[in-house]
Amino acid sequence: MTVSDLAEQMEAAKVLGAGRFGKAASILAEMFRDENYTNIISLAGPLIPGGLRTVIRDLVDERYVNAIVSTGANVTHDVLEALGHRHIVGSETADDTKLRKRGLSRIYDLLVTQKSIEALEKATYRMLNRIPESKRRNIGSYELLWEFGKQVSDKNSLLHTAQARGAPIFCPGIFDSMLGLHLWTYSRLHTLFVNPFRDFSKLVDMTYERKKVGVVILGGGMPKHQALIANTYRGGVDAAIQITLDRADGGGFSGAPLEEAISWGKIKTPKKLVTVVGDATVLFPLLTAAALDRVAR
Repeated sequence: MTVSDLAEQMEAAKVLGAGRFGKAASILAEMFRDENYTNIISLAGPLIPGGLRTVIRDLVDERYVNAIVSTGANVTHDVLEALGHRHIVGSETADDTKLRKRGLSRIYDLLVTQKSIEALEKATYRMLNRIPESKRRNIGSYELLWEFGKQVSDKNSLLHTAQARGAPIFCPGIFDSMLGLHLWTYSRLHTLFVNPFRDFSKLVDMTYERKKVGVVILGGGMPKHQALIANTYRGGVDAAIQITLDRADGGGFSGAPLEEAISWGKIKTPKKLVTVVGDATVLFPLLTAAALDRVAR
């Protein structure tokens, strides 16, 4: 069986996680197949260092994804890879005090060297210095990341591919990351003002008059909310898929069922939405494979 065949069997079962996975594959295939869709993907959690960098980059390159809303951390890790640094396989049971002494920082069971973070600071300063000061006075995060994307030569970089395809990467919480920390220290010495209103205006403008908008939500947090709330001015998105490990009963937005967003006008209808509970680093590549197989038929 192909992954698509398996997803069809799961959808036919209709129930539990298998049923939701199968429905998600069908919705994603429709979003990829129908050229009337403008598709947005939101990223939260360590998805780029966790292995999804190439998957998401390829979807942008093939124009299946038209915009990204991301945490600052995922952008940070893409730049690290673009600069030639690598993430290291570690262990969730490692001694963190010893890791600190060795110059290693842990993200569950993967590691990043402090030397790479230091190199990121120097590279960030160099890239910022190449941006005209007049532009740095009032720049959106998507514009800033496009400028960075032009300067990195790694063709596997999400930032590089996004700027080449004209796909904006919005980063509403960019300062909540190591890259953001470097941006702040640079701003203490030089001209730099990252204006979040420029991002929100761009996101609203690119969705407001589109025939259909689809959203894929990996994780939750601010990226999820930004991707959805920007669509309230058009009555909500037309299709949505959410993959999350967060619980709904605490009332937090990361685990909130997508049906809840209908009451806020962020999603139009319950017919084309589904929440799949699980690890996005496992489920999203499988969903993508199933959807693209159907598109190719």
